[in-house]
Amino acid sequence: YQNLLKVIKQIANAHNVSIANISTKYCLQNPFVAAVIIGARLGKSEHLKDNFRMLKLKIPDEDLNKINNAQNKLSTIPGNCGDEYRKPPYLTASGDLSHHVDKLPNVFKLEENIKGISTVSSNTKWEKMASYSRALKFQNRVLVSGTTATHGQILVGRQDATAQTHFILDKIEASIESLGGTLKDVIRTRIFIKNISDWERIAAVHGERFKGINPVNTMVKAGLIGEGYLVEIEAEASIKNTKPNERITKK
Repeated sequence: YQNLLKVIKQIANAHNVSIANISTKYCLQNPFVAAVIIGARLGKSEHLKDNFRMLKLKIPDEDLNKINNAQNKLSTIPGNCGDEYRKPPYLTASGDLSHHVDKLPNVFKLEENIKGISTVSSNTKWEKMASYSRALKFQNRVLVSGTTATHGQILVGRQDATAQTHFILDKIEASIESLGGTLKDVIRTRIFIKNISDWERIAAVHGERFKGINPVNTMVKAGLIGEGYLVEIEAEASIKNTKPNERITKK
């Protein structure tokens, strides 16, 4: 990253503009980018003047190639768009979230009984009707019930197996985090799919979300309950700590 920053600074100095000008114009010269949003502190008028300079700037092909070559040397950061606030490494100036966030309770409310078993519920109608938990923890073992793309009473990602799988894994991750673990603690997943034609799309999402974790896995075709549901997933995790995680949110 420092090498890329050095290259951009050299180009900025050559054009007598700021690093921000070069970076912004580089994005705008991409034919697939129509506009950019620039954040500026209120009352800092010098930023406005600096940003206006960018409008008159055109980065020559030679400089674009220098930036592209520097980008090709970067290491890929794990995760996807939006993960910079969800999991490390955090893409902030300080490298942590101390100046952005405060602690927040987990997604699902934790309940414990006298047998030392902790449970969480996502409050779907089926959990109440059939008397089961979304996830259960006993000692260091976490079991997550078969989970579908259901938010309250709403089916998420109708007719889209990829979207349903992502939502399900988000829900499974939130359940495990509420019980003190993370997705990295997952050791087994079982996937039930309605249509064989969807298996590669669903497997690709599983591969993306569990890359480097590599739990044991089974996928089978099954007659799923409920109109529109294309995939159902259950999971098992083994965690070391016994206290619920402290999650974070923006201040």
